[in-house]
Amino acid sequence: MQLSDHLALENIAVDLPFVSKHKLLRQLADMSSLKSGIDAGIIAKALLARENLGSTGIGRGIAIPHALIEGLPKSLALVARLARPIDFEAVDDIPVDIVVLLLSPASGQGQNLNILSCIARQLRDDHTVGAIRAARSAEEVFVLLTRS
Repeated sequence: MQLSDHLALENIAVDLPFVSKHKLLRQLADMSSLKSGIDAGIIAKALLARENLGSTGIGRGIAIPHALIEGLPKSLALVARLARPIDFEAVDDIPVDIVVLLLSPASGQGQNLNILSCIARQLRDDHTVGAIRAARSAEEVFVLLTRS
């Protein structure tokens, strides 16, 4: 499974302005709604419910918020590199500046786990993460995340 199967270049935002975790999740829900046709309120509610179970901040300034969404036809990934890190209540307490959002159909929990694993694999490499932080464009981030 390749991340490029679920991530399109136009779903990458570089240097999003500073916001809170809550506002960021709502902003990502709005962006996802435009791409998926699913109501932003439904997406935001699912993301916030998942965050209430425990932060999706995995450490090293990275968060992977994710949710299963009823009616979503196929998985959708969005990437946001923030202009300034925000408190995401991450496991290591390091503020987050790289966010990879994953939405998957409610019926596709196995696929959701496979895609999450693919994302985590790409982001465990310190060189890749550093290059994402240094990237000047969405195109550069896309290449870094989708290369094999």
